[in-house]
Amino acid sequence: MTKYLISFPSDAMVLTSEELEVASVASRAVIAEAKAAGVYVFGGGIAEQVDPVLVAADGAMSAQVYPGSELTGGFTVLEVPTRDQAVDWARKLAAACRCSQELREFMYDPES
Repeated sequence: MTKYLISFPSDAMVLTSEELEVASVASRAVIAEAKAAGVYVFGGGIAEQVDPVLVAADGAMSAQVYPGSELTGGFTVLEVPTRDQAVDWARKLAAACRCSQELREFMYDPES
């Protein structure tokens, strides 16, 4: 089976506080469904209040990140047999979160 990343940037969710509560409940229901289906791997939201760091091979850290690599919002990793199934899950999450979801396929790694 193939692993897929379904994600959105935080600025894609333009919701009132009431809408956010509804979206939170709905998205948790989709995650519960994915867990029940046995396809859920991992998910969560990026802690945007914590600054990212770049860690070099020698262990040195810096406050910079790679250009264009800003990561915000939330993500879910699912493992499903087909891309069509991944698209179906992305649709469910888009409807629940009330914003479009980006779908990316992980390259195959026999160790994961």
